[in-house]
This record gives sequence, C-alpha cells and structure tokens, in this order.
Amino acid sequence: MRFLWLFLLIGLCSFTTEDQLTEIEGWKAQAKDVTIIRDDYGVPHIYGKTDADTVFGLLYAQCEDDFNRVEQNYIWAIGRLAEIEGEAAIYSDLRAKLFMTQEQAMENYENSPAWLKSLCDAFADGINYYLYTHPEVKPKLLTRFEPWMPMYFSEGSIGGDIERVSTKKIRAFYESNQAIPAAEAYELKKEKAQEEPQGSNGIAIAGHLTKSGNPLLLINPHTSFFFRGEVHAVSEEGLNAYGAVTWGQFFIYQGFNEKTGWMHTSTYTDVMDEFMETVIKKEGRPMYVYGEELRAVKTSEIRVNYKEGDQLKTRVFPAYHTHHGPITHMANNKWVATAMMWDPVKALEQSYIRTKQTGYKGFREMMDMRTNSSNNTVYADAEGNIAYFHGNFIPKRDVQFNYALPVDGSNPKTDWQGLHTVAENIGLLNPKNGWIQNCNSTPFTAALEFSPKKEDYPYYMSKDQENFRGIHAISLLTDKKGFTIDRLITLAHDPYLPAFEKLISGLVQAFDASDKNTAQLREPIRMLRNWNLRTSKTSVGMTLAHYYGTLVGKKGVIQDTMSDMEGMSYFGTSSPYDERLQLFSEVISQLEEDFGTWRIPWGDVNRYQRLDGAIRQAFDDDKPSIAIGFASGRWGALAAYGARYHNNTKKLYGTRGNSFVAVVEFGKKVRAKSILAGGQSGHPSSKHFDDQAQAYADMEFKEVAFYKKDVLKRAEKIYHPGEKL
Repeated sequence: MRFLWLFLLIGLCSFTTEDQLTEIEGWKAQAKDVTIIRDDYGVPHIYGKTDADTVFGLLYAQCEDDFNRVEQNYIWAIGRLAEIEGEAAIYSDLRAKLFMTQEQAMENYENSPAWLKSLCDAFADGINYYLYTHPEVKPKLLTRFEPWMPMYFSEGSIGGDIERVSTKKIRAFYESNQAIPAAEAYELKKEKAQEEPQGSNGIAIAGHLTKSGNPLLLINPHTSFFFRGEVHAVSEEGLNAYGAVTWGQFFIYQGFNEKTGWMHTSTYTDVMDEFMETVIKKEGRPMYVYGEELRAVKTSEIRVNYKEGDQLKTRVFPAYHTHHGPITHMANNKWVATAMMWDPVKALEQSYIRTKQTGYKGFREMMDMRTNSSNNTVYADAEGNIAYFHGNFIPKRDVQFNYALPVDGSNPKTDWQGLHTVAENIGLLNPKNGWIQNCNSTPFTAALEFSPKKEDYPYYMSKDQENFRGIHAISLLTDKKGFTIDRLITLAHDPYLPAFEKLISGLVQAFDASDKNTAQLREPIRMLRNWNLRTSKTSVGMTLAHYYGTLVGKKGVIQDTMSDMEGMSYFGTSSPYDERLQLFSEVISQLEEDFGTWRIPWGDVNRYQRLDGAIRQAFDDDKPSIAIGFASGRWGALAAYGARYHNNTKKLYGTRGNSFVAVVEFGKKVRAKSILAGGQSGHPSSKHFDDQAQAYADMEFKEVAFYKKDVLKRAEKIYHPGEKL
C-alpha cells in the first residue's frame, strides 16, 4: 500500500510539473505576440495581435511599474487584507465577502462570454508571467493571480460603491448585533465632511468654440496620487486606447481613442439603498417579512483569515442575505440590507467595450448596458459631438418613499422596479451654448440655460447641489471661445478661489466691527483685505486663507444639514463675529508656532514630496520637496491639491487631487497633452519615479505620443514581456 501511495504521489508531481511547464511555454509564446514600447516618460505603449495579447502585455507592464499597487488592489478587493494588516482589516474583508464569495466570483468567470474569459485569462497570465520572470519580486500575499479576480474589481472607481458601506457599522452588527452609537455616527459624519473633497472635473467644448474647429475634452480625475498609471493599449482587433488605468485592471478607465473620449466624475445619483428588514425567528431560523409572506433569511458562513503576530488565525462569521442584499448593519433596531449594482460580468464588459467605440452611436449603445454605477460621464468625439450622462445604473423607485434614509423592506412597494433607461436618465447632447462641465456638482447647471431641468426627473436622480468648483468652471467657460489645448490647460489651473469670497470678506468685516483689542490681527487682516483670492506659490494671503478655512471646517459651528459650500457661505455671512476672530487668532498662533511667522508664502507650506514607493507615503520636512501653488478643491480650485493632515510634519504634503490629467482634441487625427503627479514608475530607483513632478507643479504638460510613428521617435525601450533589459 505504501508503494501504491508513493506511485500516485510521483504521478501527481509529474503531472503538476508537466502542467506547469505547459503553462510557462504558453506564456512565452503569447509574449512573442506582444511588443512594449516605453517612451521618454516611461509610458508603456503595448501592441498585441489580439485584445488578449494586449491585455497580457498591459498587466505585465503595470507590474513592471508598480506590482505593489497591483497586488494591493486585489488583496483588498477579494477580501484578504487582514492576512497582511491584521485584525484592523477584518471587517473590510468581511464586507468584500458579504457581496461576493470566491466561489461566486469563479462562477461569474465561468459564465462569462468567451471573449471576456480570454481577457480575464490574459490578465492572470500577464501578472503570473511577470512573477515568473522576476523571482526577485516577493509578493506580500498573492503569489498567483487567477482569472476570476477581476470580477471583484470591475468598474475602475477608487473602491467603487462598496467602499460606501461602513465597516464600522458592519462590525457593530456582526460583533454585537447593534447599531453604532449615535455619537460615533456623528463623529464619522463630521470626519468625512472635513476630508478633501473627492471627485473630478470633466469639461467638453464643441468645435464652434475652439480655434481649430475641433472638439476638446478635459480629463481631470481627482484621485489619490499614484493610484493610476498612464498607458496606451493597441491590438489588431480594433483596440487603440490611451489614458489612465487603475492598477491591476485591464481596461483604460479615463481616456480616449482616435475617435472618442470619456471622462468620469463621481455622481450624486442615488445608486445604493438600504432596506430595513423585519426579522423574526421561526423554529430557530431567521425569517423576514415581505408583504404577506414570511421569507427565509439566507444564511451562510464566512471565514476571514487574519494575521496576529507570526500566526494566521481565522474568524468565522454568520452571513445573512435577503433579496435586497447582504445584511450590513442595524438601524431603528432592525437589520438593514444594502442594495447596490452587483453584476460584475456585465460591468467588466461595459468597462472594456467603452474603450473601443468609434462614435456617439456606439458609445450611446454601450451606455445601454447600464452598469457604470458610481459615475457621470463627460464625452467628446471626432464627429463633433459633446455629451453628458448623469449616472448610468439608476434603479426605478416609488417616489413616495425617501430613499435617502433606510426604507421599510417589508413593504414590496419600496423594492427597486427595474432600471431607468439611458433615455430616461439626466443627460445632454450638443447643447447650444457649446460646452458641458461637471465637477461633481449639480447637472442642472452643466450647460447654462440649456442644462437639464430638475422638475423633469425623479428626485433621487440627483441632488440639486452646487459646489465651488462648479461655479468656478461656469464662470471660466461662459461667453468664451477660441479654445485650444493649451488654453484649456490654463483654464483647468485657474488660480481664483470662489470659496473665499464670503469667508474672507466676512472675516475682514468681523475685524472692522470689533471693539476688542485685536491689534495682533491688524497686519494679517490687512494682508487678506488686499489679497486677490488667487492661489500662487508666493501668496501669503493663500496661506492665511487655507488655514482659516480649514479651521472653520473643523471647529466652526455650522449646521449639519448644510453642504460644504453652504457652510462656508454661512460662516462668512451669519456666524458670530467673535467666533470668526477667535478662529483666525488660532490660525496666527499655529503658524507662528510651526514656522516662526505668519508671513509664510503658500509654496513654502504646500509641498509635493515622494520619498518612496509605499502606498501610504512617509513625509519629512527635512527632505527635499517641491513648492506647489495649487489649492484644495474645497475652495473651488479646479486643479485640486489635497493634503493629509496626520503626517507628524509642519508642512502640508499633497496626497490626492490632480493626478493623471489630459486635454484631448478630436479632428482628422487625435492630439493630446497629459501630465502625471510624479511619474510613471513606483520604483525610487527609476528615472521615471519623479520625472514629471516639476512639470506638474509648473503646469507644463507633455505631448502624448499616440500614433506609432511618434511612439517610435520617442522610444527608450522596445521589448517583449519576459526579455531581460
């Protein structure tokens, strides 16, 4: 018997080795059909015979640039973060597994159309071939990538909709079957309100307003720095797309091809809802009320592995689902199920098909797939069209219910009633004013008087909520013409900050009206009185205004019901004078304590620094950095530059905002300029780690090499995946 087992074991090992060799030979053969050309900025231009070949090369090139971020995105997405980060990440992993298990991801992959399966296969093969040819690279966790993994990461947004589901609420429910305390919920809301605004800017300009007569598109996502790389993917099957790819994905998320361009901005469309379930126990099993029915709550077990010291431990959670979705938390003493768009196969199809459209008709048909849930889309094409789609996946609802709050899941009338068609959604096509803008603001001002009308749509399709970036963009576009690529770049970096109009004038007004001893504020107030409300590296007024506005957001008594824009306006016009002066006094004290003077130019405080390739960067006031004249999007800066405030540093270091930016002109040939915050490579040893940093600070965009003859002129390296360079 021992000999039989030994024989079987040898046979298994032989099969495994032979199978592995066959796989490696397959990788090598596919690599021969892929050519990667790195240009003078390190941007990879990937050429393949088939789309699958190009995806293979695209993922290989991404791993060359930043395998760390490719791996991290999938560790997070598939719910294995706690295996490297410990207990703190358990509920992030539980959240991922509540919405999809590995078995379900594998089933989705198996049920995908053949063409999509081939791309998923190429995704995994490209990364695995990189790891095979780079044994010196040591993954933190994922030593092998599988073709079902993209099912978890199918849209391209930062975290997508799932990140809006609170892990703190999940923890409270799954640990103690409770809601988080009201005070903690309030603090969470307050912390979120103080964060740098997330989102993006998209602007499309029709040909009759441009100097060349060709449409222009501004692609201006505001993301975490280094979250996306710049790539160019070309195949002999019609793929020829350029733009920003989220690390580890096989489709270009923000970008353009020769004929069409697409820019996504975060949407105010309601795409997620919470349903309060009435749950009772029957014969020991949880049941929930639905109309006159009593339905069984679907129960299962979820295992989450986590690191504790040098050991790997496991926690087992009961998981609950109703037809509305997974139970994620408690509200009003009831279980709450969270519903969102979760159709990963269709979402991946739409994300990829978008990149191959050659005109408005095809692009519009692609939008009919309706799985782009978290974004608006600003569009332009070589046919001369400009367009705007406010959301894409929008469930139909009964408007008698308030879906901004959890609704009664026991009432069948609260259920989603299918999806709105794209024709029913808020949108624009070729408005007569000649331009479209969306800066995460209301769609009802996207094109002046030619904008969609609020009364024509259900309330849940959008908030009628403006922001300072939106009103800034409108002021810059109204009654203007003669636009060029360079002029649109200049517009996108306009230094005026409308948030300070009322905030600073209100502070000066409070000083002028005060009968208290405010002599120590006289000079800084005089500086602000004479400030032109424009940001620059040399502006002291900008430093004072930023610190004051930040402290107002943190400490100012502002009503919870107000938007950020409403809150800033309120504080500048209606708050007590003494409160304004007290906060400004704190600002002066802080600047003097941190820098020895309040007279410090903005560029001396507001810095760009990239010391390492870590996902959460370290910053150091004693190490080299670059002065940045941009400002926070909170103040209405289109070129948003947001800092993280917990660095143990005195200076401010940017971590999000303008990251990849491009301006595209569509004509007989496409032309574009672009910039990255920093550089293409995540390796400090690479010359492309920071080679765009100073140009980024100086708003000096690079010409995009789109056509192969131009790519070859600027080629630094030409190679097949796996070749030693």
